[in-house]
Amino acid sequence: MSLTQKLINDGKDAVEEMLDGVMAAHASHLLRPVPRAIVARHGPRAGKVAVVIGGGSGHEPSFLGFVGKGLADAAAIGNVFASPPPQPIIDASLAVQGGAGVLFLYGNYAGDVMNFTMAAEMLELDGIEVRTVVTTDDAVSAPARDKRRGVAGNVFIFKVAGAAADLGHPLDEVARLACHANARTFTMGVALSACSLPQTRRLNFELPLGEMEIGMGIHGEPGLRREALRSANAVVDEILDTLLAQMQPVTGDRIAVLVNGLGATPLMELYILNARVAARLAKAGLVIHHTLVGNYCTSLEMTGASITLMHLDETLQPLLDHPCDCAMFRQG
Repeated sequence: MSLTQKLINDGKDAVEEMLDGVMAAHASHLLRPVPRAIVARHGPRAGKVAVVIGGGSGHEPSFLGFVGKGLADAAAIGNVFASPPPQPIIDASLAVQGGAGVLFLYGNYAGDVMNFTMAAEMLELDGIEVRTVVTTDDAVSAPARDKRRGVAGNVFIFKVAGAAADLGHPLDEVARLACHANARTFTMGVALSACSLPQTRRLNFELPLGEMEIGMGIHGEPGLRREALRSANAVVDEILDTLLAQMQPVTGDRIAVLVNGLGATPLMELYILNARVAARLAKAGLVIHHTLVGNYCTSLEMTGASITLMHLDETLQPLLDHPCDCAMFRQG
């Protein structure tokens, strides 16, 4: 298999050099107290619950792009497609904790669960109260909700938790609202090509030209099936049929939509997908309150997209609307 082409120097230095570039561009929003922890310059404050997110690199703007006032207070940064170890998680938490406790919020992957759990135990030995919410929005990755992966729907869940913390809610309430947001968020994706890690520059799986994989994970985890590439409308229809069947909204319910690119899909194609999403939801009698289209949780240079629906209610909608100001995401 031939090597892929990348604009990098040495693959083993890619994460550190990326973070150097992030700080050069976004120092007005971010601090970097240690090499693998990114902290919001203006978000943390005394008496406020600290929201700490994190995960592997290669999903940018997740996770570091969602650090800022009104959203996450800090992010721990792992290697490409790998969990951050406990120490950067601890460093990030200590840099932003304001005496009201820390909420850990991250996707449901074995390495993340292990390392964030270890970090929580070590922080609690120092008298810092920690709660954890694991995101599980990938609607087709497992039958049981608690076994599912956390994918692009993280954006909405992080947003709700960050708003709740910014508004001054106590730790248990911020955690409860994050759980509530997670339970009402559903994502499904499709991949059209593989991606390659900077260290190897070799594709991490093979997907023949003219085929797609329905339900593939953001690290290349197997999906539901492979089949011939279909039209944008047909792909959206299958995804929405699945998501709506699980969500079970009724006429007049309000929905937040995310049409997310996996890294190499043009905005033109994402907006074509969104046109069908909007038409289908309108036909179902649902009200689209908020739509995001673009790259929010990527898989390096993978071609493909995911669609996320959040089933809004009187609790979630104002939290989703709450202003935030991050390096790569702003609202209000």
